[in-house]
Amino acid sequence: MTSLLIQLLALMVPCYVANAFPVVMAKLVKHRHPLDFGRKFIDGRRVLGDGKSIEGFIAGILLGSLAGWFMSLWGIGSLPGATVLSVGTMLGDALGSFVKRRLGLERGAPVPLLDQLAFLLTAMLLYWFFIGTINLVIAVILVIITPPIHIISNFFAYKLGLKSEPW
Repeated sequence: MTSLLIQLLALMVPCYVANAFPVVMAKLVKHRHPLDFGRKFIDGRRVLGDGKSIEGFIAGILLGSLAGWFMSLWGIGSLPGATVLSVGTMLGDALGSFVKRRLGLERGAPVPLLDQLAFLLTAMLLYWFFIGTINLVIAVILVIITPPIHIISNFFAYKLGLKSEPW
């Protein structure tokens, strides 16, 4: 049981920290640069939109990696694993925005499960590709617990004034 919890934390914490920190960064840095450089896709819509910034992307990777490094000091996970998870998280979050723009949805529009799982599934896929296998039980637990945790944390971020919508 302890081993499963350690594996769960090693995967979960870098992803959750990387996913959450760009929201904080958006409040700290007023003049951000869009990750898509303001470019439009072939459908005429922005590739990602203003909600994805270079500063947030980099901050998510750095803070998720830092969280993983701190955990590695106690034998939980590793810095390379945390970095891959953090990069995957930020790529998955951007992928979610890309899909929303293709669907014609504006920034902040909710898309259940895409909003809660794109970052996690992309992170786990990159981890599997670059670092190694993920215990199937851990992966299933993460997929089950992430949506409610994501919804609750977004609600609190909204109440704290960090987000403009509660989802």
